[in-house]
Amino acid sequence: MSRTIHPHGAAPVHVVGIGADGWDGLGAAARAEVLAADVVLGGRRHLASLPDAPGQRREMWPSPLRAGLTDLLDSFGTASVVALASGDPLLSGVATTLIDLLGGDRVTVRPAVSSVALARAAMGWPAESHAVVSVVGRDVALVHRELAPGRRILVLSSDERTPRRVAGLLVASGYGDSRLTVLGDLGGEHSSREDAPARLVAEGDDDFPRLNVIAVSCTGPRIGGWTPGLPDDLFEHDGQLTKRDLRASALARLAPTPGEHLWDVGAGAGSIGIEWLRTHPACTATAIEADPERAARIARNASRLGVPALHVVHGRAPQALDGLRTPDAVFVGGGATRPGVLDTCLTALRPGGRLVVHGVTLQTERLLADAYGRHGGELTRIAVETAAPVGTFTGWTPARTVTQWAWTSG
Repeated sequence: MSRTIHPHGAAPVHVVGIGADGWDGLGAAARAEVLAADVVLGGRRHLASLPDAPGQRREMWPSPLRAGLTDLLDSFGTASVVALASGDPLLSGVATTLIDLLGGDRVTVRPAVSSVALARAAMGWPAESHAVVSVVGRDVALVHRELAPGRRILVLSSDERTPRRVAGLLVASGYGDSRLTVLGDLGGEHSSREDAPARLVAEGDDDFPRLNVIAVSCTGPRIGGWTPGLPDDLFEHDGQLTKRDLRASALARLAPTPGEHLWDVGAGAGSIGIEWLRTHPACTATAIEADPERAARIARNASRLGVPALHVVHGRAPQALDGLRTPDAVFVGGGATRPGVLDTCLTALRPGGRLVVHGVTLQTERLLADAYGRHGGELTRIAVETAAPVGTFTGWTPARTVTQWAWTSG
């Protein structure tokens, strides 16, 4: 969890965006702000581009960044501080971390042209025609979520190895014929562009600039939509899976909106948590699963379906729920009859939070009927039948009828 710090009397931090052209590309006002500061924070490349300023303290970013920033900023006292950041500091940049730590009233931002804007101009892509995915310090599996025939994606890269990792992901997903363009050192005098099919980039050994943005023009199969109810065969599972029709029904009642957090209790294959996350990049989720093999399987499913940030907790509810982030919604797919599980989930929800519980046994059905009687909500029995061969004919094969209780916290 983030911690906002407010050192007594500390001066604001001014974040100045700087492009690949370094000091030479800064305007007069930005230059004056940098030279007037008592302290300048930045990366090695940014600091090396600055002219001498007698008496000015210059510091490299700490590593790890977030853990070391608090003490470093405290050490500056009331000195005026300028932080240098690439392009737009609020686009997967350090300004976001500084605002999170210090509060918005302590940080001002002077952006340069962002790498996204420069890449968009280089490709001739209108802003509304593509997705932007940042894998800066993140798992490249995030790209999976955006894959679709004809889709355009700008990938903000971590380093010179990222293009090959993205290309390998595309090949593994059947998108090896996608055109991949690596745009290096955008805005600088040594800017570069390399175009090739993803499969050739994955197989090659070319060196790419450390500063790069990857443009992907997708060519490949349709994998699955963003409407809840992905095909069951997209999930690796051992039979413990909330099937697509039931999953769609549950997610309709869980009603994810941006920024909300879900508990997926007794997660099985993790399908509810995964589909919750796929509805919007700002959604978060924790999957709680007692079986270690299933817990590992959940993580694999999440990565393959483009939501590697799914937090998997290996443990048994209700004990495993202690200390977890407060949920906006809870799904209980297994273990509802364990003492304390349902009560813990009910009391954990924020006002307006949603709870959905599925049961297939008489014991769980009795529990849900009692809960419905005490709390109200919506109690539904869902029976699904699918067509299947019956000898030389076709007949209906029923799945187990599921009792679903949905409730909203007052």
